[in-house]
Amino acid sequence: MISIPENSDFSLHNLPYGIFSTPGTAPRAGVAIGNHILDLHALALCGVFDFDPSILAQPFLNDFIALGKTTTNQVRHYMQKELKNPNADHYKNKTLWITQTEATLHLPVKIGDYTDFYSSIEHATNVGKMFRNPDKALLPNWKHIPVGYHGRASSIVVSGENIRRPKGQILPKGEDQPIFSPTQQLDFELEMGFVIGKENTLGTAITTEKAEDYIFGLVLFNDWSARDIQKWEYVPLGPFLSKSFASSMAPWIVPLEALAPFRVQGPKQNPEVLPYLQYNGPKNYDIQLEVGISPEGDSETTVCRTNYKSLYWNMAQQLAHHTVNGCSVRVGDLMASGTLSGASETAYGSMLELAWAGTKPLPMAGGSYRVFIEDGDTVTLRGRAEKDGIRVGFGSVQTKILPSL
Repeated sequence: MISIPENSDFSLHNLPYGIFSTPGTAPRAGVAIGNHILDLHALALCGVFDFDPSILAQPFLNDFIALGKTTTNQVRHYMQKELKNPNADHYKNKTLWITQTEATLHLPVKIGDYTDFYSSIEHATNVGKMFRNPDKALLPNWKHIPVGYHGRASSIVVSGENIRRPKGQILPKGEDQPIFSPTQQLDFELEMGFVIGKENTLGTAITTEKAEDYIFGLVLFNDWSARDIQKWEYVPLGPFLSKSFASSMAPWIVPLEALAPFRVQGPKQNPEVLPYLQYNGPKNYDIQLEVGISPEGDSETTVCRTNYKSLYWNMAQQLAHHTVNGCSVRVGDLMASGTLSGASETAYGSMLELAWAGTKPLPMAGGSYRVFIEDGDTVTLRGRAEKDGIRVGFGSVQTKILPSL
């Protein structure tokens, strides 16, 4: 049997899905367990599942997810049962197991469409205070709709893939004409994303009651931003080049079912939302999140600790609003929370807030300071949920910033 370290993100309560390859082999489906990966395709070839094993030999999880939760949950329950059985023959087969350090991890799904929400009231309030009226930080619509925008799926990359500092138009302070320049205000955004696991028909809406039937699982997500490019371009239509250059995604998707023990009530919504956004029961999740920055050649400094449970607009409301006009969603579509910020200054989920638009530089462990992300910096996002001896982790999203070309 494979031993699982006590503090592992990838316990038997978790069993997140991903895509991996090893030298000389093609990408295929796997499940993270402790420090290992269980080769799902090799397991399927043993005849333990009642669907075509080739579905698990593909470079994305989309077709497996599209089998539906009845099937994917059966796979999950089978693995949980067998991994607890010391006499299970399949799990003694060493060819089914790969050490994570020996594998290359890939983007787990083929993302057709990507939507980014703006659902943290603390983040939206902070941004409003900085750039608008502190007394009227939230725009009039913010407490009535889960605000979002359509992002760029083609530039979403997996954790570990370096990205280059983007270029664009910037309006220097005190000037009235823009310049073309690499961004001087590169920022991370601590987010959680959810992956669509079921399609709706164009013209039909998904209710808050049914929304979780359409959500396969959650994933850590860093939606990079170039704040100076964003400030110049976002009026009147919103972010464009300031966001589309790259977003970084964790390689492991945690099934929604693994997070059941961590359900909690979200913040009270006032004023009362319209009927299609109302819901019953706890829809938020108690997930601890943190961000570390490692300047090149230096140790990591933790700059943020916050929690997903503070999200004002929950996933069910986000999906209900996204489809209330009849918009169709497809398996593999990704929807992100928007920057997750808490109430305290150490819980802010972006450099824009942590350094308060450059006015409060953050000290790094090696003696340097940061107001935004610099070339050579590595930014790492981590997340986990823990309760009553149960730990379900999301691994990490780690990205190094390279200079502009």
